Amino acid sequence: MPVIAIIGAGPGLGIEIARAFGTKGFTVALIARNATKLDLLAAQLQEEGIEAAGFPADIAQRDTITRAFAQIKERFGRVDVLEFSPADRALGATSVLDVDPSTLGPQLDFYLHGGIHAIKQVIPDMIEAGSGTILVTNGAGAIDPVPFLADINIAAAGLRNWTLNLHNELSQHGIYVAHVAISAWIGSGHPDAEASAIAAAYTKLYETRTEPELHYIALEK
Repeated sequence: MPVIAIIGAGPGLGIEIARAFGTKGFTVALIARNATKLDLLAAQLQEEGIEAAGFPADIAQRDTITRAFAQIKERFGRVDVLEFSPADRALGATSVLDVDPSTLGPQLDFYLHGGIHAIKQVIPDMIEAGSGTILVTNGAGAIDPVPFLADINIAAAGLRNWTLNLHNELSQHGIYVAHVAISAWIGSGHPDAEASAIAAAYTKLYETRTEPELHYIALEK
């Protein structure tokens, strides 16, 4: 069975992405910091007939990410699809006029440096296999920045840039890479802002394997 690893798995979009791929025959590896919550999510998926397991790791602690992917490979085999969408709300946000190295550094370390390290865990096996999919999720500020989220937007834009570069570089190896920017208040009541609707867009990207980027917009009721 193919394997999808979801970094930043939670009870909203993460589990819906897991369901969307799980119903298509994927085994699901859930990665996040809280082991108890991961076990609950995995149990929920297993009750629905989807093989799933949690692998606790913290994107800010590189060794835990390395260890998690080694455990996934040992238990399930190589990762066929990686979805990257962690968040750390404890980092807060800084407005554009207040950005300085002290506020920007933690955002870069978490989103950009953490993303590079995590994604590079799967690239060698994908190159060796000549196939694979990497889907990197950000807020819309990666494309259209807003002043009050300036430092987060800078980090997201850097990760977006690297993701688009990966799309160009890895296509020659049979690997599909795409950036997903979400402009939506997930669960706000707009039908297209429901987590299940957004998750369906991920399976469509996986199946079509053409566009390097999706800007998913669902803001107006």
